[in-house]
Amino acid sequence: MTGRMQFGMPTLIENRTLEENIELCARLGLRFIELNMNFPEYQLEALEQTDCLIRAAERKGIYYTIHLDENLNIADFNMLVSIAYRETVRRTIAVAKKLVCLRDKYGDKSQPLTLNMHMNHGIYITLPDRKVRMYERDFSSYMTSYRTFRDRCEEWIGDADLRIVIENTDGFKDYEKEAIAYLLASPCFGLTWDIGHSKAAEETDVPFIMANREKLCHFHIHDGTEKPPRNHLALGDGGIDLAARLKLAEERNARCVLETKTVAALEQSVAYVEEKQR
Repeated sequence: MTGRMQFGMPTLIENRTLEENIELCARLGLRFIELNMNFPEYQLEALEQTDCLIRAAERKGIYYTIHLDENLNIADFNMLVSIAYRETVRRTIAVAKKLVCLRDKYGDKSQPLTLNMHMNHGIYITLPDRKVRMYERDFSSYMTSYRTFRDRCEEWIGDADLRIVIENTDGFKDYEKEAIAYLLASPCFGLTWDIGHSKAAEETDVPFIMANREKLCHFHIHDGTEKPPRNHLALGDGGIDLAARLKLAEERNARCVLETKTVAALEQSVAYVEEKQR
């Protein structure tokens, strides 16, 4: 793919190996793969084999970003669990530091290498008249966990050109917005705008995202609809104003993952972008 913007692909379930993903990435003219730690083949032990990752990427001239496990729960009340998740992030940052060299060779040095992160809503208790979210009830404990997390990430990242980018999913909770705002005050954190999730959630996160647009440095690009709520559609198959979203991504010099879930949808999305770039 031509043009200034950097487009990449997600880890696809149809591809059982890293090599298959790399072959597809290169065939479609994409620049990077977002390695997804929800997949068993991209757990820490595999990612820490960075020499193998680098050799595989260099054969086709691509690089990697990383998607942290969606179950990551920094504020879990079980301290053993929250410590394990922090340790996961620490070791993943160490991996990413070793992969920056690929970004430098095959990507855009003006864009930090990203580790994409979801906010975990935590559990809720259902009462006769309402649901009570435990992180909202115990907000002080929740924020203490995120203060510790920010401090540790700043220490682990140091002066490396890395950023942990927080992705919207089904609508940020009010307590999450406060935690995110605290994280965004650090140069080690930024935002991912997942435009498909945003559409399926009836754009409830747009005011918060736009209020923090200067922190946007990563996009998940896929089409979607509000009614019924659907996302991860091929570009052109939904109701999103894709031109406006891509224009903002370009203005922010943001890296874009064409985050469909099938090879066919990814191929269609690449063709859509190439047509719009002509």
